[in-house]
Amino acid sequence: MFASDQEDQATYTVVVNHEEQYSIWLDGREVPAGWSEVGVVGSKSECLDHIERVWTDMRPLSLRRRLAQRDGD
Repeated sequence: MFASDQEDQATYTVVVNHEEQYSIWLDGREVPAGWSEVGVVGSKSECLDHIERVWTDMRPLSLRRRLAQRDGD
């Protein structure tokens, strides 16, 4: 079995960090410090599709807040 075949059969979980940046992580592995599961588990493509739908502003949260404060002044 090729690595790409194994990857296609793997189950992933969607994770997010404190800056509201998203990624995927192999399901069943301990999520790295600073990341939290969002409750979406599935194939790689299902997880990436979810991220594409919800992560509409790729700027880190801290930058968005700074810009909002600047624009509000």
